[in-house]
Amino acid sequence: MGNIQEKMNRIIDNIETVFIGKREVAEMLGLTLICGGHVLIEDIPGVGKTTAAASLAKSIHGSYKRIQFTPDVMPADITGFSMYNQKINEFVYYEGVVMNNIILADEINRTSPKTQSSLLEAMEESRVTVDGNTYELPKPFMVIATQNPIEFLGTYPLPEAQLDRFFIKTQIGYPSLEMAQQIMRTYEKDNPLEKLRPVVEIEDILKMQRDIKEVYICEELVEYILKLVNETRRHPDIQLGASPRCAIHLMFAAKAWAAYAGRDFVIPDDIQKFVIPVTAHRLVMKQQVAEAKGSEEKVLNDIVKKVGIPVKIYEKK
Repeated sequence: MGNIQEKMNRIIDNIETVFIGKREVAEMLGLTLICGGHVLIEDIPGVGKTTAAASLAKSIHGSYKRIQFTPDVMPADITGFSMYNQKINEFVYYEGVVMNNIILADEINRTSPKTQSSLLEAMEESRVTVDGNTYELPKPFMVIATQNPIEFLGTYPLPEAQLDRFFIKTQIGYPSLEMAQQIMRTYEKDNPLEKLRPVVEIEDILKMQRDIKEVYICEELVEYILKLVNETRRHPDIQLGASPRCAIHLMFAAKAWAAYAGRDFVIPDDIQKFVIPVTAHRLVMKQQVAEAKGSEEKVLNDIVKKVGIPVKIYEKK
């Protein structure tokens, strides 16, 4: 797995030249990409969400589009549309923004549920259907969606079905004073994003997506993941627990982190690292609990403590 480790470090180091001081977020983006997943970033404006998405696309030599979601954005803006062409006497498909490797769905909760749902097929099956015709999306394909955690006026909360399609939910947060000074100096005279160059190619990403499937995870750790997910369905504070898709995503996140660490096998720490990022946004807490900030994280930490790690020392067989 040294090849994945070396290329992932190359991508993340490159992103860090413009997305400064947030290596862990860059790692989450990179690892989600090689898992074939999508990311939801919930954070305030101005902390670098657009920079992170654009720098990832540039680093892998991929195509990139940003769409600002507003109530008047239509599904056809996302998926594309067919229009009759009189010259050739047939309908022609005009591509929407999804026909790119990486798309930034900015403030996704500001558009209507109908437009939000236009992303569901693309996120799950990497294709779109327009007027009965199906079009495959470019590979790799990744949605990086953002939403503001504070402002709720004029927003449409994402339904559980759509939240469940996001591999990871993360936050960026404010930079430290030292990092803020570095950011200001870096952007003082020009935008370094404009000078960013690719460090890997699309073919490298596709190969990494295939390679992480070969990372070994023993049956005991598969069972450990299932026990963690099952506990979310039984916890008294949780109204709706994690789905089977969550268990699959947690397994692949652990595999990707193992490969990034230079291992070809998963250990319990790999799983525990991603329990909150992969699971928290999929939970629906009971009303009396949901009002407490960070209730999902607290409950998940309790579940991790409750579900014992298998005692056996795991090695690749």
